[in-house]
Amino acid sequence: MEARQLRYAVALAEHQHFGRAAAAVGIAQPPLSKQIAALEREMGARLFDRTTHGVFPTAAGEAFLVRAHRALAEMSAAAVDSGRAARGETGMLRIGFVASALLEPLPRVLVRFGRDRPDVRLSLHEMSTSRSTAALVSGELDIAIGLGSPRGPGVESLAWAPLGQDRLVAAVARSHPYAGQQTIGLGQLRRQHLIISAGEDEPAVIGTLRALFGADTGALEGATVARDVHTIAGLAACGVGVGLGPARMRMIARPDLWFCSVTPHTLLPDLTLSFRAAEGSPVLAAFLDTLRGHCADIDDALARQLGPG
Repeated sequence: MEARQLRYAVALAEHQHFGRAAAAVGIAQPPLSKQIAALEREMGARLFDRTTHGVFPTAAGEAFLVRAHRALAEMSAAAVDSGRAARGETGMLRIGFVASALLEPLPRVLVRFGRDRPDVRLSLHEMSTSRSTAALVSGELDIAIGLGSPRGPGVESLAWAPLGQDRLVAAVARSHPYAGQQTIGLGQLRRQHLIISAGEDEPAVIGTLRALFGADTGALEGATVARDVHTIAGLAACGVGVGLGPARMRMIARPDLWFCSVTPHTLLPDLTLSFRAAEGSPVLAAFLDTLRGHCADIDDALARQLGPG
C-alpha cells in the first residue's frame, strides 16, 4: 500500500466519480481506476460500489477511509515536524552554566532564543565549570558556559569561544568605610575580610586572585568562600566583608551595595562557551546563531575553529 493510493481513495470518496477524482489528484482516469482496483485486491474487499449514479464507499470502504484520513494526516504532520526539527525549531537543548552567566549575557540570549524558538525545550543546570565540562564531554549537556578554556579529559573534542572579558571589582555595604570610593587598591584589600567564590571549584578564578595578592595570601586564606556572585553580593551588603567578583556583578541591583573598581586593573578568566565540535544538532546551531547576535567576538572565534557560520 502506498500513500498515493490512500490519497486516491480519499479523493474518490469525496468526488464520487473517477473522472473528477482523477482531475483532483492530477492524473488521468485509467491510472486512478487501476490503483483503486489494486488497492481493493490488496485489502481483499471491494472498497467502492460503482453505480450509474456515482461511486460510493462500501462498508469496508468507509472503515478503510477512516484510517486513510488518519494516516494521511499523520504523514503530513510528520513532514511538518521533521522540517521544523531540521531547522532547529523543536527539540531540547541542555545547558550547564556558572551563576555569573545569569548576569550577562545569558538572560538576553535566553529571552531572544525563547522568543524565536518557543517550542525548543531548555534544560538549564547551574554548575561549576569543571562539572559542566565533564558533563559536556560525557554527552549529558549540549552546551557548557564556564570560566576559562575547558580543562580535563576529553576536552580535545570540544569547540569553545569566549563570551567576553571581565575584570575584578569589589562590593561593599553602603555603610562600609570604602562606600563612595571609585577604586580600591590592593593594600586596602589586604586589610579587609574578603568574600570570594571559586576555591577548588573554579581554579581559574582562585589562580587569578593568588597571582594578584602574590606571596601575601593571608587575606585569601582567611576569606569567606561563597557559592556564587549572588551570595558574594548578599554577604557584602550585610557588612560581612569586601566581596570580590566580576564587573558584571554590578548588574545586581541592590540599594545597600556599593561597587568599586580594583587597582591594579585585573582581568578575570573569560566567560566561555563550549560544545562538542562534531555535534550536528540543528537546535545547537540555532542557539549559536542567537549568541552571534549578542556577543560581538564569538563569531570570529567560532569561525576559526569551525569555519564560517
